[in-house]
Amino acid sequence: MTGVGSTEPAKEGRAGSASAARMQRERAQRLLAIADDELIIGWRDSEWTGIAPTLEEDVAFSSIAQNEIGHARALYELAAAELDSDADALAFDREPDAYRCAPLVELHLMDWAHTIARRYLYEEADRVRLDVLKKSDDTELAGLAAKIDREETYHRLHAEMWAGRLRDEPRFRAALDELWPYALGVLEPEQRPELARRVGLEVVDAKERGEHTPVLAELWDEMTQVRHSAPGATW
Repeated sequence: MTGVGSTEPAKEGRAGSASAARMQRERAQRLLAIADDELIIGWRDSEWTGIAPTLEEDVAFSSIAQNEIGHARALYELAAAELDSDADALAFDREPDAYRCAPLVELHLMDWAHTIARRYLYEEADRVRLDVLKKSDDTELAGLAAKIDREETYHRLHAEMWAGRLRDEPRFRAALDELWPYALGVLEPEQRPELARRVGLEVVDAKERGEHTPVLAELWDEMTQVRHSAPGATW
């Protein structure tokens, strides 16, 4: 019952505000996790520019890297609106421990079998994730997921082509097995059976988000060195 001097409406208002703030924080953290995945995988893919086995693959990996970093930027922009920040600050001004990317994207893989295995597994995991996001009640995020999904078509075709080409190569099979726990860690636990179904592997213990590989800090030093060379500068 409410009346003169009642505190119930005030309590309800505070509870509603707290709930909205919590949901806002959770949304921002979810966006950051996906954006960080896309940024870091883009940087890792870019490392093949100029050293890929063919000119065609130089172009392919450069294009894929550019697209992934573009997707990261769009996701950072959504998160920035929730965090009173901007996309560049979220991408480059956080400390390495603040990144929420999955360990799979951090790994420094400079042999072709492991690189293609990661590309294939990441694309399949990202497909599962985007399928979920496209059905979200968050219309802004669902719309962005649909746009990214369309742009990922080429990435999937490229990964599937190389996975098919290397399917019977022992080094590629070993790389898939080695990276499989990392691939599962890209997704939420309830999404992992679908990934396993798509790639024909069993669900195992995943390499979860939250504990970074040592190579992330090394990559962070490299990708932020120009921005941090002139603190306070406007780029």
